[in-house]
Amino acid sequence: MEPMELSEQELLRRESMNKLRELGIEPYPAAAYPVTATAAGIREKYTPESTEFQDIRIAGRIMSRRIMGSAAFFELQDHTGRIQVYIRRDDICPEGDPTLYNTVFKKLLDIGDIVGIRGFAFVTNMGELSVHCREFTVLSKSLRPLPIVKEKDGQVFDAFSDPEQRYRMRYLDLIVNPHIKETFLKRAKIIATMRRFFDEHGYVEVETPVLQPIPGGAAARPFITHHNSLDTDLYLRIATELYLKRLIVGGFEGVYEFGKNFRNEGMDRTHNPEFTCMELYVAYKDYRWMMEFTEQLLETVARELHDGETRMRVGDREIDFRAPFRRVTMRDAILEKTGFDIAGKTEEELRAACRELGVETDETMGKGKLIDAIFGERCEADLVQPTFVTDYPIEMSPLSKRHRDDSTLTERFELFVNGKELCNAYSELNDPIDQLERFQEQLRLSEKGDDEAMFIDMDFVRALEYGMPTCSGLGIGIDRLTMYMTDRSSIQDVLFFPQMRPEKKAVRDEPTLYTAAGIPEEWVPVLQKMGYVTVASLGGLAPNKLWGDLCGFNKKNKLGLKNPTAEEVSGWVSAAASGSASTSASAE
Repeated sequence: MEPMELSEQELLRRESMNKLRELGIEPYPAAAYPVTATAAGIREKYTPESTEFQDIRIAGRIMSRRIMGSAAFFELQDHTGRIQVYIRRDDICPEGDPTLYNTVFKKLLDIGDIVGIRGFAFVTNMGELSVHCREFTVLSKSLRPLPIVKEKDGQVFDAFSDPEQRYRMRYLDLIVNPHIKETFLKRAKIIATMRRFFDEHGYVEVETPVLQPIPGGAAARPFITHHNSLDTDLYLRIATELYLKRLIVGGFEGVYEFGKNFRNEGMDRTHNPEFTCMELYVAYKDYRWMMEFTEQLLETVARELHDGETRMRVGDREIDFRAPFRRVTMRDAILEKTGFDIAGKTEEELRAACRELGVETDETMGKGKLIDAIFGERCEADLVQPTFVTDYPIEMSPLSKRHRDDSTLTERFELFVNGKELCNAYSELNDPIDQLERFQEQLRLSEKGDDEAMFIDMDFVRALEYGMPTCSGLGIGIDRLTMYMTDRSSIQDVLFFPQMRPEKKAVRDEPTLYTAAGIPEEWVPVLQKMGYVTVASLGGLAPNKLWGDLCGFNKKNKLGLKNPTAEEVSGWVSAAASGSASTSASAE
């Protein structure tokens, strides 16, 4: 007997797989299948006069089928879309042996199986562009049934739409919801467009370490791992910044990296602990130049993705990425929204202002985080159209150069779109003495209890002591940019495999709880196999239907069990409904 943890459908599919092998058909052949056409290619180029599609090979999944005796239609889905296939017994069984059609195609193949089709394109009497199959090859047997998504009159039924399942099983999501693929194709186009833009400016794409002895370049809590051979702790990087600036010290004019960063922080609709950030550093530039460069870059991306248009829908708002973007200083943004002027204020004055404004704080927060809290609570949400917020207080920017006109500020901007930060950029700090002092201030914050304060990276300070030219740096969150450019409200929608909480295992009652309800022990695994994993789940069932289902399951799977009587099954249901058997909850 097959192991009981498999569903009835899974058992039948495994049985079909074995029967294919008995017929000499390998369900997972090793040989390459030479595909010469795609569903989209046929739809775009086919004409009745063309001879281009008279002998083609196309491959994909069977997604639906209609069998009509000695002929059938089925829908084939490849990476470009779906197309109808027409198959006849006499075409694929020319020797008179009907096994390939009657047994293999009709009985041993299932929805979800991958097949190769050789034939020709044509239009049916009903006007449907199709492929007439002359030969088919089994390429992969699907051992699990696909969710059946039904569509009628433009309405979708039984859609595979549960986000928990879609994100956890993205491979299945892409099969049954092929439109999801468009988001990821656009994501790839965003990155390709940015890469081309940088390359055209002469900047070099590089790679820097993911495992770092010091997690630098941002204020964030890192992930820690251990290197066995070196017997030392290392950190998954929280930013690529400090290594990229080392390359500017080394003589590169401009370098960029699309890097995976890791921050051991919370997860929500706009944050994932593993995310992609593009960072760019260009020698002999400042943050004012970088603002103009960023406008040009994002306008180029928007036009590339939206057929030359810079305006797009993001939720219920229209966002326009046409340059130039609005510019406002951090001081003016806060003053405009709160009436409070942060200039020259002490930590205690800022803390008092937070209390007055109803902004939540804690004792570990220094001036920088207090200002950031006011700005985040009172200003960010209103920055809908692309807006550069500039000239941050020095306490907020330990890696940014002091402002040329005001030593209490830094030459830094962040770009806000739809109420969220999208870009962060500086005129980079290249004074090694000033940098060391800023690092030491971060150390004091760490000792005060700020677990996101930066570490001191003495090797980076040493690199600056050899001399780094005037430089501007830019960081753009690729995940958030993709959310805006594709109108997705959750970061999980733009990540193939977002981080998920551990999958919860279904709670099953112990066999003793079933036997306490009068159910024979040998029928317990059968009931659980049929989905009744707790005794309580039997309580609301129709006894006669359950009895019929049990007898049918026993026969179909050749279990050889003695069928219960209808009266016995009725007793099980009554016992479950009355709660005479202990439930798993009460047992705990």
